[in-house]
Amino acid sequence: MTASAHPHTRVMVELGDRSYPVDIGPGVRHALSGVIAGLGAQRVAMVSARPDGWLPDPGVPSVVLRARDGEADKSLATVEELCREFVRFGLTRSDAVVSCGGGTTTDVVGLAAALYHRGVPVVHLPTSLLAQVDASVGGKTAVNLPEGKNLVGAFWQPSAVLCDTDYLQTLPAAEMLNGYGEIARCHFIGAGDLRGLPLAEQIAASVALKASVVSADERDSGLRHVLNYGHTLGHALEIVTDFRLRHGEGVAIGTVFAGRLALALGRIDEARAAEHLEVVRGYGLPFALPADADPGRLIEVMRLDKKATDGLTFVLDGPGGPELVSGLAEETVATALAGMDRADPYDRP
Repeated sequence: MTASAHPHTRVMVELGDRSYPVDIGPGVRHALSGVIAGLGAQRVAMVSARPDGWLPDPGVPSVVLRARDGEADKSLATVEELCREFVRFGLTRSDAVVSCGGGTTTDVVGLAAALYHRGVPVVHLPTSLLAQVDASVGGKTAVNLPEGKNLVGAFWQPSAVLCDTDYLQTLPAAEMLNGYGEIARCHFIGAGDLRGLPLAEQIAASVALKASVVSADERDSGLRHVLNYGHTLGHALEIVTDFRLRHGEGVAIGTVFAGRLALALGRIDEARAAEHLEVVRGYGLPFALPADADPGRLIEVMRLDKKATDGLTFVLDGPGGPELVSGLAEETVATALAGMDRADPYDRP
């Protein structure tokens, strides 16, 4: 099977001479050898969290390095380990790195590629829905510290992204749900209503939205903040639940909260706030705070968010669309948290 055997969608991330394609559809992973040839790479380090059968032929000598998806391995120690393996393999700046896995693998491999020899080309083969609609596109690479999510990272754009939808057929329902958390939040940042569309179209629309934002604001100086819709509370929920709550699930709950907080600040009306809940529930996502999540601890962690340069900071909907809102009073945030439903979200399919 070749990538050309099936229709696929190409979205370009326009960044001048660093522009790159994101190909979406069944079988697109088999285009990898052509991508590697286009880069002129003589050898490739393939970092994979998936079985070897999921890896396409890169067309040049390669080594396969094992990775594990999951927040426990999203660390500087993992990045160092990978870079040392690159040295053992003899990887040079004119070679390339390929990631094959979910969001964690994409982030970790991207950062390792950014740091090794001060930057080597990287190609992403995201295998989870979350990674296809979010982590693989935009060049944000990061790992966690015990104090917070994604606090150490670099901007390093990939040379290409191959979102093969065949990969998604093997995912459990809970992991698909994880990706839908990112798709749901796109409803409120310009993608329109994606509910009911075929999955490949939902992915393409989410990627196109992110590509347009990244092209306009590559390094998070302004507009790109809108991509963090729902993420301030979402990241905090991941941390306080010790990652029992997955990223997309946290973002979904954070999206509902963003609607409540925007309503409390008079930025949107009741109907728009209710739409946040309706959309999140429409994807079958969790919408309630975990019953055991302490509001005080959540606020403490949210203060450490990367966007929080002036007190508690959130991306919130408003009359002119979503924007970064800083300096929110703790009492306002606490009151909005207190108004959220509570439930045990850990019983998943």
